[in-house]
Amino acid sequence: MMWIDPTGVAWGGEPLLEMLRAKMPWPDIFFRNFIPSGFVLLFLNGITQLAAAYLLFKKHQFAQWAVLICGIILMLWIVLEWWVWGFNAISNLYFVLGLVELVAAIVSLRKEKQVK
Repeated sequence: MMWIDPTGVAWGGEPLLEMLRAKMPWPDIFFRNFIPSGFVLLFLNGITQLAAAYLLFKKHQFAQWAVLICGIILMLWIVLEWWVWGFNAISNLYFVLGLVELVAAIVSLRKEKQVK
């Protein structure tokens, strides 16, 4: 949606953009539209999750650490969303998913440490 209509007009995102402008620093630079935040979202919560999945698939030695970091990033992103927009069901769900990622990574790392 952010790429199809970066202004948010077509999909009702204008109020969200106004909330971002009100709460975030440098609103005239970063929040004229959704493109900068879309790129940040894509990098932080898209590409990093794909990289962690790839590392898990390949059974790489740093896969659990990548998952742990992704869980932390996702939870921090949701905390930022809560600060800007308040609590909502989808953000709450994603926070729980980030927490599950974090806990799963910690459990996996502890099991790996016990094996060695």
